[in-house]
This record gives sequence, C-alpha cells and structure tokens, in this order.
Amino acid sequence: MTSDNPSRNDEAGHTADRQRTIQHQQDQKDAAKPSVNAERKEAAQAGERKHPEPPMPGQHLDKPGMEKDMDLQPQFLAPNYKGSGKLQGFSTIITGGDSGIGRAVAVLFAREGANVAIVYLEEHADAQDTKQAVEAEGGKCVLISGDVKNPEFCREAVQKTVQEFGRLDVLVNNAAFQEHAETIEDITDDRLDQTIRTNVYGYFYMARAAVPHLKEGCSIINTGSVTGLHGNGTLLDYSSTKGAIHAFTKSLAANLVKKGIRVNAVAPGPIWTPLNPADQPAEKIKSFGKSTAMGRPGQPEELSPAYVFLASPICSSYVTGIVLPVTGSPG
Repeated sequence: MTSDNPSRNDEAGHTADRQRTIQHQQDQKDAAKPSVNAERKEAAQAGERKHPEPPMPGQHLDKPGMEKDMDLQPQFLAPNYKGSGKLQGFSTIITGGDSGIGRAVAVLFAREGANVAIVYLEEHADAQDTKQAVEAEGGKCVLISGDVKNPEFCREAVQKTVQEFGRLDVLVNNAAFQEHAETIEDITDDRLDQTIRTNVYGYFYMARAAVPHLKEGCSIINTGSVTGLHGNGTLLDYSSTKGAIHAFTKSLAANLVKKGIRVNAVAPGPIWTPLNPADQPAEKIKSFGKSTAMGRPGQPEELSPAYVFLASPICSSYVTGIVLPVTGSPG
C-alpha cells in the first residue's frame, strides 16, 4: 500500500534518489582506499538463541536499503518473547517501521495488543512484509509512504493513523539517514541537509503533529544512538543529529511531563539492519559490530523489548527523559 497522494510518492522517490546519489559519491571515494581487516575475537552470546557473529556478509546495498535484499536476514521475530497485553488496544506510529529496528518494534507492539501504523520512505516490499508480520500477531496495520522531512506529510501521517485506529497512544521516531565520511570536507551541504532534516527535523515534525492527539499515559520514544553518546569519527553529521535527538528527548520530556506524556529514547549500538550495509563498503561491513564488548552486532529482536518497556505505562509510568543505551558494551 502506498500513499494515496501522488505528490507524496514523488517526494519520497526524490529523497531516495538524493540518498543514493550521496551514497554513490562516497562509494567512489571508498573504492580508492585499501581495506583493513579487523582481528578475530570470540563473540559473546547472552540471549535465548544464538545470534550471528562476524564475519558478516560482505554486501553493499543501494539506499535506502531493503531488508529483503540482505544476504543474512536480521532476526526480528523474538520467538521466545511472550506478550501479556502491555499495549492492549493502543494505537501506535513507527517511522522507519518497514525494516530493521522499526520492524522488530512493530512486531512486539502487535504481540502486546497494539495496532501499528508504519511510516516509511519507498521500501514498499519491506513494508508489506512488516504488515504481514504485524497482522500475524493479531494487530491491525496501515502503511503510510512519504518523507518525514516534510511537515505536512507528518501531519497527514498522524491524521491517517487517528482516522484508522480512532486514537494515538505511542509515537516511535525511528526513521534515519546515515552515510559515513572520512573527512569533514566530504560532507557536502546536500548531505548535511539530508541528514539533519531527516534525523532531527523529522523527529520534531512527527512529535509536533502527534502531541495534540496524545493523552495522559501516552508516550513518545525516539531512536538515538551510541554515536550520540560517544561520537564517531566517520559519522560526523549522523552522530551530531543523534546527540541532538538525545537533547530533544530530555527537553520534550520536561515540556510534556505535566500532561502525563512521557518522552524517552533508546540508544542502540551496532544493530544488524539495512541501514549499515547501505552505508559501509562490502569489505568493511564484514567486521560490523566486532568492536563492541560482545564482539558482534546486535539483532533487532534484542532491542525491541526496550521499546515495549518504554511504551507501556504498566512498565515505565515513572520513567521519562531517559536515554536507554542498548549497545553490547558497558558504559
């Protein structure tokens, strides 16, 4: 299902084209540099089932990145997670919900009794797969394609969700653009604009559109990043936006606390999603996640329960303004 507004589809396609142009410019620079292989170390497993360890598949995806095209599919179903009605009857929106972290969150929200609106750019096949996964859990799902950089689209997405489900209880801001750069000179004005407007403006626009519909007990969850906590030398613009998201989270939490609306963030470490093979060169992605203390990337299903915790007033009614690190490393 795509947007019923052709101009929104054109806008989303234009943004995806701009992202691919930025990516291809960086790819050309990467091709001229020698690859560096990280040393092998044992990865730690601490969950209910084994998760993949480096070396990861050496694959490079065209932006915005399709989960269905990944050689190694991310683990998102969390088969050992049992729902208990923590979000029963809730209406939720997840931006960037077609794949990766957003897909895993959508599945667990539905397992906990929620209906889910998936906002995404133009990855229609991935979005349809996520819709099927949500509906398999018993939840209703609506797909809304468009560009969160557009404030009018954000208002339309919120309004459509309220029309479909009759209410709005949880907004998850998760859409993101990321492209590495070896030097600050590599970050063009267009790339900087794309990153900041998607990652910061998009969060602000969605929150601004959602707040009038949120009542006491409702919540907003923003996806931050470990790069927003510690920085990253090759993700200058992306890390800056994630730091801004953390500050936005704390500020909006202070602004909305008297209304009984909680605002929190999750700060993931390296998680195996289309975002990263669509950023890093194929050779470099083989060592993705290896530098964590656990020696491997996380899987979306290892992150999604944190979103359930923060979304549910049963679990976190006294939690607001936090940035919850889920990074595979201490500190």
